[in-house]
Amino acid sequence: MSVADEFDKAILHAKRAIDEGRVIAIVGPTASGKTELSLALAHVLGGEIISADSVQIYERFDIGSGKPSAEELARVPHHLIGTLAPLGAIDSARFADLALETIAEVRSRGHVPIVCGGTFLWQKALFFGLADAPPPSPEIRARHKQMADAEGRPALHAQLASVDAASAQRLHPNDFVRVSRALEIFEQTGERQSDVHQRHAFKEARMVPAFMGRAFTPEDLTTRIERRVASFLSNGLVEEVRSLVADGFDGARAMGAVGYKETRAFLAGELPEAELATEIVRATRIYARRQRTWLNHVDVTYF
Repeated sequence: MSVADEFDKAILHAKRAIDEGRVIAIVGPTASGKTELSLALAHVLGGEIISADSVQIYERFDIGSGKPSAEELARVPHHLIGTLAPLGAIDSARFADLALETIAEVRSRGHVPIVCGGTFLWQKALFFGLADAPPPSPEIRARHKQMADAEGRPALHAQLASVDAASAQRLHPNDFVRVSRALEIFEQTGERQSDVHQRHAFKEARMVPAFMGRAFTPEDLTTRIERRVASFLSNGLVEEVRSLVADGFDGARAMGAVGYKETRAFLAGELPEAELATEIVRATRIYARRQRTWLNHVDVTYF
């Protein structure tokens, strides 16, 4: 089946979903063509795209986040892209609030909202809400940071594994923010974060999504990832990160995202230049596998 035929089927599916009152939500692993599909749907349906990407929402994090090009941004109205300063703070709950407001605004203009992005916790927060959990504790987070600084992040991860093995298995030992949060919930409530999530997982939706994506074999997706990484590097990813670091944004949360983290390590002399592309591809493939795990838990129509 040709790409044109796939998009024709996607358009028909989207029209039926809209008639049913559902919200179009484009999902899929990194490099699976989410932007391309969202633009095609928006062009035909009179849509506006609402980004659900936790890196694209920041100013100046452009190349490595795969932001739509200037031409693509001009073709279709986009929202929640480049709207935060590099050191700005946002979480999934705040994103959900912003996205709900934007969806209402788009509909008030008689247009079709199309949510598009690979930060699936944000999509989950938007459509299904978040599990009840106590607010973050600066005191506990500070104590966790002291431990991580003194003993290494894997030590904090090991502590989490001793009380919540399921959450520890899901989280990378170096993901301080999420490891700390999971451990924090246990310390505050005596309940494992994994149990909280399981109890809440995908209950009745506050808006009904029509999850759509493009289908690729793992081999094809790897090829697309390799091409994507090569494009990022040839289009100036190293220069982008160098500029961000020079302007004091080394500690920005987005700097920990795939692509930025590895490029920062290269600039710091921690990763040879000859290994940079390979390391970004490797990290991207790992991230894509985690995305596919999430996608296994929702109903996605692929084209």
